[in-house]
Amino acid sequence: MGPKAKPGSSKKPAAAPFGASKTSKVQKNPLYEAKPKNFGIGQDIRPKSDLTRFVKWPAYVRLQRQKVVLHQRLKVPPALAQFSHSLDKNTATQLFKLLNKYRPETKQEKKARLTATAQATATDKSAKDKDSKKPYFVKYGLNHSVALIEAKKANLVVIADDVDPIELVVYLPALCRKMGVPYVIVKNKARLGTVVHKKTAAVLTLQDVKKEDEKELATLVSAAKANFTDKYEEQRRHWGGGIRGNKSSQKMRLREKAAGRNITAAAASQL
Repeated sequence: MGPKAKPGSSKKPAAAPFGASKTSKVQKNPLYEAKPKNFGIGQDIRPKSDLTRFVKWPAYVRLQRQKVVLHQRLKVPPALAQFSHSLDKNTATQLFKLLNKYRPETKQEKKARLTATAQATATDKSAKDKDSKKPYFVKYGLNHSVALIEAKKANLVVIADDVDPIELVVYLPALCRKMGVPYVIVKNKARLGTVVHKKTAAVLTLQDVKKEDEKELATLVSAAKANFTDKYEEQRRHWGGGIRGNKSSQKMRLREKAAGRNITAAAASQL
């Protein structure tokens, strides 16, 4: 505390020196104890943060990402651009439900079926004629499918949109249209592969179905004609790709704005 003024004097006491004034203590809650962390080398462990941008991804991951970006940036001719228009999700779900009913036999199932037929034939000669019909299955394999399309025996052709190289299937929509066979393009060749017990499948062909599934097949065929066969001529005129990145489209927007034309980000990405 500073010195007290003498009684009767008009002078004020001198101010207390800097920092000598009594500060009031802040009451700390004993339940919450402050524990400051030191993130120096060899000290506390740093909190987890998203390091995705700093990861050095494997070469195959980088390549497949760059390939996707290139497909968006480069102008793509109509023959290839048609593969970017795939079947909608609800119709594709119905299609795969039907395809899964006609999955091909595994080797074990085929062996069991032929063994049972042979045993039945051994006991009864007429049994062979009764069971001579092969069960209905989805046909797969490029050569087999092309042969069925050319013979007009296919009722529905399912083509994958991500076949590599794309030249393997690029002619199939034109061939199907010429032969009057309905076709659909669906996402993911691996999804087609699961139907036929393979890793991937480029094309599947549905030839015949049981009587109870004919109505469902007719619905899918009409959807295929509406979405693909009837729109073939329209899609032949439209090129794909040519979509700019964020930085480039922003530059185009600013350039158009400077010229007195306001455009949306979507329009700028297509310039």
